[in-house]
Amino acid sequence: MNIEQLYKDIAPKLTNWLVSTGSNYADACDLVQRTFLKIWEMRDDLQEDDSQVSGLAFTIARNLRKNQWRDNARIQFTDQLPEVPTGPEEPPLLDSDRAMLRKRIDEAFAQLPPILREAYTLFQVGEMSIKDIAAQTGVSENLVKVRIFRAKQKLRELLDDLRVTL
Repeated sequence: MNIEQLYKDIAPKLTNWLVSTGSNYADACDLVQRTFLKIWEMRDDLQEDDSQVSGLAFTIARNLRKNQWRDNARIQFTDQLPEVPTGPEEPPLLDSDRAMLRKRIDEAFAQLPPILREAYTLFQVGEMSIKDIAAQTGVSENLVKVRIFRAKQKLRELLDDLRVTL
């Protein structure tokens, strides 16, 4: 198993998935590094099947993030609320249309129930297979397909007024 090639293939997808599901970019990069450190430590026990390592990477990252959030929730020394994590700074937008579209898409995505949002981002952003998503989330492949379909359907409904007819 070539871990360097796995890192090149999986790390960008994993980083995008972490950012799209609530981590800021710096934390996502750190989680990806820690994930591959764990994979490196487990390298002798892993099979040569790269698709299973991809699912394993997403599972490890998900668990590391849960642990990180849990630990951060316990450590609060002030009476102030913690800052909400944000994504990387975006370059200035060139026009107001792009800003409006981005805002509408973000708002629509935020309205999805968490289970639909998770299945959709693992499939679209993480580029995981239905089988890997089912294994990671602990549900059947058919249920994963239904969740992805429902997420697309809901996004279509929420953003229907933006459709351009030719």
